[in-house]
Amino acid sequence: MAAISKKRKEALAKHDLTQVRSLLEAAQVVKDITFTKFDASVDIDVRLGVDPRKADQMVRGVATLPHGTGKTVRVLALVTPDKEAEATAAGADFVGLDDYISKIEKGWTDVDVIITMPSVMAKVGRLGRVLGPRGLMPNPKSGTVTTDVAKAVQEVKAGKIDFKVDKTGIIHCSVGKVSFDPSKLAENALEVIQTLGRLKPSSSKGTYIRSITLSSTMSPGVPVDSTVSSAS
Repeated sequence: MAAISKKRKEALAKHDLTQVRSLLEAAQVVKDITFTKFDASVDIDVRLGVDPRKADQMVRGVATLPHGTGKTVRVLALVTPDKEAEATAAGADFVGLDDYISKIEKGWTDVDVIITMPSVMAKVGRLGRVLGPRGLMPNPKSGTVTTDVAKAVQEVKAGKIDFKVDKTGIIHCSVGKVSFDPSKLAENALEVIQTLGRLKPSSSKGTYIRSITLSSTMSPGVPVDSTVSSAS
């Protein structure tokens, strides 16, 4: 087990990690207890009162973080030749169709998001075996299968994220980097929480948002008030 540095020991001792906090307080604590040499991601985990085994309780959606993710997102646009110029102008890192389909079939997946058009889904659909397990398969619900490819590329580059509840009922996604100001982390996290609130399945009974935790790549989780309604 890796040794804990003196600074980190002091920081952990200073904060009660069982205390439930506001988003802003939790964001500051995560910053205080993170001592990585790289700019670690800050993540939110929300436990939902849903049964993901039931199709009508599969919570999935998208959120546009007001301050972005802090990550460089590599976007592949699988489009017809007439859409290549606008996809490139919107900021897509890779643009094409048949050549990239061939590369993916051979195992290439060096991208973070793939955006495509309904008219080419028949071709893209056969990539499911490669893209599905990596969470890269384009999907209309996440806005990555669309006729407005340029808009989709711009939104992803600006901080649009998609999320899906896992089999244990938890939503996990990034809300920024440790270098972000605490208020920006809190506002990004609030956007995710409010989006989840709008996606509550009508068949979900009892408490919907059961717990919220903020953490960084290398930090313990910091509990957040699950009735949170503001970033402060």
